Amino acid sequence: MNQALPARPSGAFVGASWGALIVGLIAYLVGLWNAQMQLNEKGYYFTIMLLGSFAAVSLQKTMRDRTEGQVVTGMYMGFCWLALAGAIALLGLGLTNATLALSEKGFFAMSFVLTLFAIIAVQKNVRDLAALGAAASLRAAD
Repeated sequence: MNQALPARPSGAFVGASWGALIVGLIAYLVGLWNAQMQLNEKGYYFTIMLLGSFAAVSLQKTMRDRTEGQVVTGMYMGFCWLALAGAIALLGLGLTNATLALSEKGFFAMSFVLTLFAIIAVQKNVRDLAALGAAASLRAAD
């Protein structure tokens, strides 16, 4: 199957994506470290970040696979959406019921959203660069 190669992402976009991911994750984790909450609450928010990050990467990969003509089951795609929506809903529920200042709640929500956006962009860049590298290797072998 002849697939059109993706355009090479610019160095600035790759750097900005990685920078946003690092800033979002560090901000979220430092916020958790400094938050005046019990350890089980910190674990709850940390687990939501892990679930959201995995769900976002998995959904991006699944949608890209489907776009490239690879078989992806509707059930798996549905679970990806469910996991991502669940992580966002659980964060919202936790922040709604948290005894944090409104500014702290906003900080956690924004760093969470920044991290999810950045992790999708990083995954896209990694996959684009891998596809371009594989194509270059095939051309060199010919």
